[in-house]
Amino acid sequence: MKAFLRSRPVQHLMAILIASWLKLCRDTLRWTVEGEAQAQAVWDSGSGAIFCVWHATGPLGPACWPQGPGRQEMRCLISRSSDGEFMALTMNKIGYPAIRGSSQKPSDKTKHKSGERAFRDMVRWVRDGGAVSITPDGPRGPVEVMQPGAPTLARVTGAPVILCGLSSKPQIRVGSWDRTIIPLPFARAAMVWDGPHYADRDDDLEALARDWGARLSAVTRRAEAILDATGGE
Repeated sequence: MKAFLRSRPVQHLMAILIASWLKLCRDTLRWTVEGEAQAQAVWDSGSGAIFCVWHATGPLGPACWPQGPGRQEMRCLISRSSDGEFMALTMNKIGYPAIRGSSQKPSDKTKHKSGERAFRDMVRWVRDGGAVSITPDGPRGPVEVMQPGAPTLARVTGAPVILCGLSSKPQIRVGSWDRTIIPLPFARAAMVWDGPHYADRDDDLEALARDWGARLSAVTRRAEAILDATGGE
């Protein structure tokens, strides 16, 4: 059964279905937004940018980044795992092509080469004015612990990092390691921005990862609190 579900035709079909669902949610969610002016300044600059959401809220992420003329084209960092292959297919159908790799510390030579290639691709893309979306606790956690990949990319490229806390209500929680959110059409949703942040040459990358991770968790809790306060059932 696992081999069947991971076959190319089945994954393509599932990607079409999930992408259609997420597009429906994107078009019908009723958003409350805080701090958008901070993100707007980054969008209006036309320069490269780094966008971070926690892995659990990733399905809400495509609703955050405006598409169209004059906007930075977004690409998503997605792992090279079999699950990542499905996610890459899905995000491509939504309009966000993937850069394949991981923000986690490599554990073997193959992953190390893959991670280096993904990092080079991201650097080139951001320096050319593109935007990259990173779930900095992915692909396997720990939950809401930012890995140093985003701060490293920010230091090498000089690009701004913007953090976005997301939530929706009602929603479905998947029984995965991070309890991923699946939004429902016409639900209430909240989006809270923090940043932009920059990484200087002399900054401690691990300290930056801890600080930005705490900030990303804070805006995520704020998004959840907004929906609780407004009765988003």
